[in-house]
Amino acid sequence: MTKIFVIGLPRTGTTSVCHALLELGLPTAHTAYTTASFDNAQVIADTPIFTDYKMLDKHYPGSKFIYLEREIDVWLPSIRQLLTRMHTNLTRTDGGFNIHIKRCYFDVFSNLSLENISDDSYLADCYKRHLNAAQYYFEKRQADFLSIDIAKAGSYQKVCDFLNIQSDKTDFDKMNMGGKVTAWNDVKHPLKIESTAKGRIDKHLPYTSQL
Repeated sequence: MTKIFVIGLPRTGTTSVCHALLELGLPTAHTAYTTASFDNAQVIADTPIFTDYKMLDKHYPGSKFIYLEREIDVWLPSIRQLLTRMHTNLTRTDGGFNIHIKRCYFDVFSNLSLENISDDSYLADCYKRHLNAAQYYFEKRQADFLSIDIAKAGSYQKVCDFLNIQSDKTDFDKMNMGGKVTAWNDVKHPLKIESTAKGRIDKHLPYTSQL
């Protein structure tokens, strides 16, 4: 089973892409925090994928990687709203988000603070640094790497062509619009793979035993 990793940053359309691939018959996890999630899902997105794609590439040879871009002026207010909501649970030391979420967000959004979250240049630099790193890493591997903006015409077909999948659809369903972040929770599908084991995570994921 060829793994497909969606490595776009939050608020770039990961939920829409996961939903589309789920409907195309691929076992899909939107975020994965257990070994079982990685074993059972063919498609995985969001955390910890957007940070760990290099390790995943080595651990799962032959995988496909889909990067999600978004117009920066559209992404900025969306990611600012998300990070503002998440800030307390990202930065608290007495709980909050799980270790994988915290590690991934702090890797991309280094020196995270409410002041930085309000700074367009800080957020734009984080976006550009992440995009440039992925493009550089996969520079000579067009067969393994696809970069799309799901808001642009033809992006759905590009994904189908990249994965050699036939579909009658022509576009992604728009999900998590207007700041919503919970659309994936409402998806019901037999191939939907849970990210946790009834809320529990694994400290070490299959490819991160060294972390």
